[in-house]
Amino acid sequence: MQTPLKEPLERFHAEIGSARSIAECSGSFLRVLKPYHIDTFASGEIDVSARQRSVFFAIEWPERWRNFYFSSGIIDRDPAIEGLAWYGTPFTWGELRADRRISQLGTDALDLIKAHGWSDGVVVPIPRGGTRYGIVGVVAQAPAVINANAKSLIGLLAVCFHERVRALAPVEGFPVPPAGLSERETQCLRLIARGYSDREVGGQLGIATSTAHEYAENAKRKLLASSRAEAVALAISLGIIAV
Repeated sequence: MQTPLKEPLERFHAEIGSARSIAECSGSFLRVLKPYHIDTFASGEIDVSARQRSVFFAIEWPERWRNFYFSSGIIDRDPAIEGLAWYGTPFTWGELRADRRISQLGTDALDLIKAHGWSDGVVVPIPRGGTRYGIVGVVAQAPAVINANAKSLIGLLAVCFHERVRALAPVEGFPVPPAGLSERETQCLRLIARGYSDREVGGQLGIATSTAHEYAENAKRKLLASSRAEAVALAISLGIIAV
């Protein structure tokens, strides 16, 4: 007999495996999370030592919260990111609120989230090594309370969802510019990863060699890379480009 945990996981795995777009993946993710009153989530990659390198693959946020998050600089005090330093497995907003290690800025952010009507949620870290993490954050409306069993299931579902949208994003596109890179800068990195010179990049994109060089240097700067090779390696590891 299948367990209550196994059934939704297998069903979701089949749906996500056949999904051909990030929108389809997000729809399936929201449906399976509906019993927990979850209607808000984000999925991406983060380097906690260099948050400028943050990449989002999927965002399902109310417009008011999305605008606030990206205009207020809250990423620098996001309690979910702060918690990555302490938790190697999924953790809840309730656990964060009770954690005495959280900064005042993190507490303020949690209070702000609660004021917007979201009572609890789960943060799912996906360690990539060092200070790099994949991360999925889901938030539930009141009166939801995420118990241990729900947290475990949500963690499994989130990893499955994350890896699928991570594979789709370099082809389909990102909800916000990844690591602040423009589309042209990303295109240049993709061609440089294939061994193209500035002249060849320019020819492929229909731009001057000097312009191609400028885009590549801008991408290197935004990724805080010391060389083009490092910029390409970072772009690949963050899921910005695929090779």
